[in-house]
Amino acid sequence: MRSEQLGAYGHRRRLYLASALATGLAMVAGGSAGMAQSVDPDAIAGNAEIVSQLSTFDTTVAYVAQFYPLWFTYYQSRLTSHNRNNLVGSDRISPIFHYVVAINVDTLYVSSFLNLTAQPVILTIPPAPPFPATSYSILTLDAYGDVLPTSIPKTPGSYALIGPGGFTGALPAEVTSIAIPVNFSTLIFRADKYSPTGENQIAQADAFRRSLKTQTLSDYLEDPTRGVAKIVPEILFAVPFKTTADDLIANNPIAFLTQLQRAVGSSNTPDFSPYEQALSDRFNSLFADRSGNESEFSEGAQAAHKLILDRYLTHTQWASTPTNWIHFTNIGDWGNQVVERSSITEFIQYANNIDAAAYYHVFNDANGLPLDGSNPRGYVLTFPAGQLPQAMRFWSVTAYTPEAIELVDNPADKYAVASYTPPQPDLDGSVSIYMAQELPAGVPMANWLPIPNGAFNIMLRVYGPEGTVEDGTYVPPGIQGR
Repeated sequence: MRSEQLGAYGHRRRLYLASALATGLAMVAGGSAGMAQSVDPDAIAGNAEIVSQLSTFDTTVAYVAQFYPLWFTYYQSRLTSHNRNNLVGSDRISPIFHYVVAINVDTLYVSSFLNLTAQPVILTIPPAPPFPATSYSILTLDAYGDVLPTSIPKTPGSYALIGPGGFTGALPAEVTSIAIPVNFSTLIFRADKYSPTGENQIAQADAFRRSLKTQTLSDYLEDPTRGVAKIVPEILFAVPFKTTADDLIANNPIAFLTQLQRAVGSSNTPDFSPYEQALSDRFNSLFADRSGNESEFSEGAQAAHKLILDRYLTHTQWASTPTNWIHFTNIGDWGNQVVERSSITEFIQYANNIDAAAYYHVFNDANGLPLDGSNPRGYVLTFPAGQLPQAMRFWSVTAYTPEAIELVDNPADKYAVASYTPPQPDLDGSVSIYMAQELPAGVPMANWLPIPNGAFNIMLRVYGPEGTVEDGTYVPPGIQGR
């Protein structure tokens, strides 16, 4: 069973990440979390004048809330630095995959951390004829997870991704110029494993992602056929970034702040606004002279982390009739909602914006009680007739573990119930998804979602939102205990 593999991999993952981060710091006792959070990072974001008036504690709260996503993207990019500007994907997705939280099993990924400082990167999308059934999406993000306004087309061709410094040299005639507003970004392709009408296109999707190419302009000029995407063993994506960050902040917040400071000061970080510059400068000045008052920094980091968690987990009142589902419509375009930006990194890193996908996440049942699979009868999620979420591409329901927000290990290797493998409707036209440790008697396999013997959470994804999902009025039904 894969649970044995997970146990064997756990220690290796932590050693791997500790080595990659290379902090060289001795473990120290974490500060107490007794001090309450007193500054609202969203309210002061953009106000550079107020920064000099902040206490050490409030400076730390604002600093962590503002820059938290950079810890993830900086150390993830370091771990894969040997593949900078190359598309890479995992050969499979299972409970071993911990690189990003809430990974989906609906698509096949390849992604790259791009560095456009020195020269353009040439992206080549293969010709259409070999892959007529493949549907896919392209996502470009900055280091914070903001969706970048690029114009990369979903059509075959070669495209020069050019950073904000511009490019004055000549491009080959067959290459189209595409402006990217930052030098360091993440490029993600997601190829659907099934067509919107349910045809299995896994082989085509895999062939498509394997034939995508990225390479620097100089390499392209030498040989335009190089730079093919690399598909590597899943174990290379087993590094648990989320739980490592959580553990550091809880037990060694000074080490976390030191690592975050390194990330904020790196070349990966987009140009600072006046507020960001003032906040970074003030934190650096205070942190450099922290002898005797480390507890203020420790408590500030822990208060900020609690604020990030609470902002996500309590975001259930967006609907006119709440059913305990968490839903954000501003992913990738947060404005001054920096706490929400950090909370999305914590729970759905590398999420699409609402134009591409809608995410609904739930930790409690319809009565407000935490989801817990220890009851063998489990739960049921029933969509009344005509009330399935409307999707141009697909909808899916996936179960995740409580802390890591990763796939639930189960002997059936079944991780989702989805529109592309349609569940059997009830006699009245409703559709019920049964969540239990084992397949309930009389329930079709397509309607069963395995859950663990303990706490879990559920995510409903809608790719290509349409109808009420698109206009923001769709509310998923509450999950009922059986």
